[in-house]
Amino acid sequence: MAKRDYYEVLELDRKATPDEIKKAYRKMAVKYHPDKNPGDKTAEEKFKEVGEAYEALSDPNKRAAYDQHGHAAFDARSRQPGRGGGGFHDPFDIFKEAFGGGGSSIFEELFGGGGGRSDPTGPQRGADLRYDMEITFEEAVLGCEKEISLTKLDSCETCHGSGAEAGSSRKTCATCGGRGQVVTSRGIFSVAQPCPRCQGAGQTIDKPCKTCHGAGRKERTKPVRLKIPAGVDTGARLRSTGNGEGGTRGGTSGDLYVVLHVKAHEIFQREGDDLICDVPVHFVQAALGAEIEVPTLAGKALIKIPAGTQNATVFRLRGKGVRNVQGHGVGDLHVRAQIEVPQRLNAAQKAKLEEFAELCDSSVNPISKSFWDKAKNLFR
Repeated sequence: MAKRDYYEVLELDRKATPDEIKKAYRKMAVKYHPDKNPGDKTAEEKFKEVGEAYEALSDPNKRAAYDQHGHAAFDARSRQPGRGGGGFHDPFDIFKEAFGGGGSSIFEELFGGGGGRSDPTGPQRGADLRYDMEITFEEAVLGCEKEISLTKLDSCETCHGSGAEAGSSRKTCATCGGRGQVVTSRGIFSVAQPCPRCQGAGQTIDKPCKTCHGAGRKERTKPVRLKIPAGVDTGARLRSTGNGEGGTRGGTSGDLYVVLHVKAHEIFQREGDDLICDVPVHFVQAALGAEIEVPTLAGKALIKIPAGTQNATVFRLRGKGVRNVQGHGVGDLHVRAQIEVPQRLNAAQKAKLEEFAELCDSSVNPISKSFWDKAKNLFR
């Protein structure tokens, strides 16, 4: 019997997109699946035919070969030793791809698969927690210690996380037989859900703990001390091991992740491990030269301002920046001169400046002379 055209099998146009091919295959495969058509040989053959068509058209290279040569493109390939025929595809592969593929798909959770999944009835690790903390600029640069008050689910102090009163024992759940799950059938699907009696624990308790009512955990507030290393910045994440939520059925506690947010500083700006500071310099100091004090995070420092210093000139103080959080040295402090021009002059001050201006020539203001020499052609 001659094979039908693959596009005809999937009821598709030859210009169908990959998404249209997937949708058509899923629809046809579910329609003819053997579980839905028990004992129907015709449906079984059509199911295989649909899988073979999808195998050819879902692969861009195979599809191109089929479009050019038809079924002949696969005749030689199908006769190679070791190759099976039929091209069967499980229709649920389509769903697995949609949810990211891999061995731990949503279907494995629904149908009780999963291979390497942890035992749901065994000890369960507690959840990790996040805490956002705001610290000052100095605390981030110099390092500090902080204490926070954290409210969380923690192991019950009475039963030590077992959920049972002293002397009480755990028994296998009669509903799920210790599996922690119950399976219900919905047509061709079998869906596994947590056992409603034991809540997935697989065991029941004769006498639940009166403090935590059998949960093994109870909400409480406890202090947590944190050491913040020097050099951290906004977005840095610190892990405090074991300070997350308590585990259940003897499981370990999760971790606490503290995300730092650093307040802006009034004077300093930070670029990596370097600091930048704009310092006002009197125009007389800039003209004549001077030695001035500048702030650093460790106190005051002196810098020399050469005569004729211009606005925005940067002076570098090595090792006065931020200590690298990974231990790779210390950054620098860059002091940027902001030449301060006097305002609200009195008559005597104005007279002195006018007298000074009359004494100035081009040698005193070389930058102005250079600029106007370049610009004079614009005024012709």
